[in-house]
Amino acid sequence: MNIRRNKITPLLLTLLLTAGCSLTQRQPPVATPTPAPAPAAAHPAEIVSQIAQSMVGAPYRYGGSTPEGFDCSGLVYFAYVKAGVPVPRTAADLRRHSKRVPERQLRPGDLLFFDTSWRSGHVGIYVGDGQFVHAPSSGKRVTRGSIKEGYFAKQLKEAGRLIEP
Repeated sequence: MNIRRNKITPLLLTLLLTAGCSLTQRQPPVATPTPAPAPAAAHPAEIVSQIAQSMVGAPYRYGGSTPEGFDCSGLVYFAYVKAGVPVPRTAADLRRHSKRVPERQLRPGDLLFFDTSWRSGHVGIYVGDGQFVHAPSSGKRVTRGSIKEGYFAKQLKEAGRLIEP
């Protein structure tokens, strides 16, 4: 029995040493993934424009300021507050608080003020390329319009900016 143990012991010892050596072999280094650079944060006015465009199709509701229904200034209020910019609630107050901007300098997120039959006028959000988003009137839905043609193009009075670039 001692003889047999002596024969097995060197064999086990050799196997253990060989296995131990294979475990300690150097492995090639694993590349650590580098995170992609974070995209540049969008300007709040761009975010306002994107939010307004995402509301196209929402119903009109007098006094409304949620996706369940918007009036014109409610849409502006909703988009700006969602973008983290507190603003007045009515079209008249928005007009008073905005800085006038010539049409040729319009940027997405700027406000467009229209003279209409409504007491305080009408407001929309410029989204670029001569287009704006607005909540037109009862029975209609939030939609895109053009400042170059159609009813609202003829009614455009002035543009204003609440967020400086």
